[in-house]
Amino acid sequence: MSYFGRYIGRLIDLELDGGVKHTGMLVDAGPDIVVMYSRDSYMYIPLTHARHIEPLPPGSSSISNSPKPPSDDNPIWNEKELSYRKVLLHSKGMFVEIFVTGNQSLHGYVTTILTNYFVFYSPVYKTMYIPLLHLKWLIPYPPDRTPYTLERNKLPVAPSGLTLARTFEEQLKKLAGKIVVFDAGLQADYTGLLLNSEDQIAELVTAHGRKLHTNVRQIKTVHFPDL
Repeated sequence: MSYFGRYIGRLIDLELDGGVKHTGMLVDAGPDIVVMYSRDSYMYIPLTHARHIEPLPPGSSSISNSPKPPSDDNPIWNEKELSYRKVLLHSKGMFVEIFVTGNQSLHGYVTTILTNYFVFYSPVYKTMYIPLLHLKWLIPYPPDRTPYTLERNKLPVAPSGLTLARTFEEQLKKLAGKIVVFDAGLQADYTGLLLNSEDQIAELVTAHGRKLHTNVRQIKTVHFPDL
């Protein structure tokens, strides 16, 4: 059993980097991920970003206001031991909501898991590359729902002409010479022509000709318009 397995079935407070807090019932735990039931949803939260986890006392006023899971089964099937990578593998093709950057959630589904990043298809952004390090949490959609209420046949994965490298750093190098968008374009300087990427530095030219050098380890998502 994982370290936090002792609290399964208990209400917990979980605080992430940046002061984001979640309260809910702990329903499963692995060495690098926990599963909470909060606000009528299962939340799969990698422990990388967890600052602290606090089990609430049995008499806490939050307990009576917290909904209970509809069943003992997690929507993402797992084997004997839960792990972050296994969750991603078993979530492939399922509609999910993920939180990676800023205050914006991404909706779509995981298509491929590589060494240190995964490929995500979004109806809005199309194919995105996301380092494993930066996923804050994942919420599976109920079986009868789709992102933006789109019909399922309207959500095919548009195949990319690019082959996938094993690592995020190598995949970024493949995008040299293309217009790319970092971090879902939350800031104007995150969109531009990628000149090159080496030694963990990505060199980007913005629309106004400014040349920026970005730490690759800080890039949370990458997509480009012609994918």
